Amino acid sequence: MTGSASELARRLGDHAEAVCREYLSNGRRVGNHWIIGDARNTRGRSMHVRLKANAKGAAGKWVDEATSEFGDLLDVIRESCGLIEFRDVADEARRFLAMPRPQSQISGADRQSAAVRGSSDAARRLFAMAQRVAGTLAERYLASRGILLTARERALRFHPGCYYRDLVTGETQTLPALIAAVTSLDGRITGLQRTYLSSGLDPNGKIGKAQLADPRRSLGNLLGNAIWLGLEPGTPVPVMAAGEGFETMASLRTVMPALPVAAATSANHLSGLTFPPGCRRLYIAADADAAGRNGIRRLSQRAGEAGILAMVLRPQLGDFNDDLRHLGPRHLVARLGDQLAPDDARRFLPPG
Repeated sequence: MTGSASELARRLGDHAEAVCREYLSNGRRVGNHWIIGDARNTRGRSMHVRLKANAKGAAGKWVDEATSEFGDLLDVIRESCGLIEFRDVADEARRFLAMPRPQSQISGADRQSAAVRGSSDAARRLFAMAQRVAGTLAERYLASRGILLTARERALRFHPGCYYRDLVTGETQTLPALIAAVTSLDGRITGLQRTYLSSGLDPNGKIGKAQLADPRRSLGNLLGNAIWLGLEPGTPVPVMAAGEGFETMASLRTVMPALPVAAATSANHLSGLTFPPGCRRLYIAADADAAGRNGIRRLSQRAGEAGILAMVLRPQLGDFNDDLRHLGPRHLVARLGDQLAPDDARRFLPPG
């Protein structure tokens, strides 16, 4: 029964400190304990993980004094990686321990999708190692783009030293990055998008993107999924908005904070977006490029086939972030008011 939960937890406990350094990277060792905010890798001091077995219990056991929650290192992997199914938790534990999966669990489809799973696992690990956006360079970057989001947006994090590899020279460097999680409708992280940031101010005194040929890169399984802002997994979404770029959709979310929005990261991925349950009306945010128009056309066709009314929102400038930054939120609200259905304008736009 080497694949059983108890055996996996015991083996992880034999390497408790290494597990903590991998999945709870925002914590630190104090004596025989790893101190962290919670099992989701939040900074803090309320959760204690026992690193070596003693008279009080086995290695790898933890307790969160703030919530009275407790568990083992399998729970840490589940929470920090955003996993739901035990099979995925066990697979990640075996990957860490360099253990093979039981042959009975391996199918041809599993072998074909190994690369996709691996990149999704890497995305979950990177997201778990990042920190909350509040008070970081990422928050200042978003503010410089006119984007003001609440702390409830769980899809966004910041990494102060994210690896960037030049695809031409092969050289690597570490740069600060805004990390945006790509998730399925059930909230499972399937990928992410990294926006590499400059650590200094641009000529306008603001934080900008890093001076790279491609300062924005994606990782993981993106097709059908999106960077969701305002989505509660399992909750019907009668009205929503979708578009290509994260900053475009975050701009709409800034002026309509009650409207769930999805950023698909590209025109091709936009056309394949999976619709949430109960969706009746879909607003599609347009961009100026031709690829974007093709994505809108295909998504609109799929929405119609699913019985969803698709309506296109058009910016005045190149995209809605341009409108927000250069024309201001009041102008953007007024323009949206002319394009939304009257009931939606009353529901989602600020009064007046």
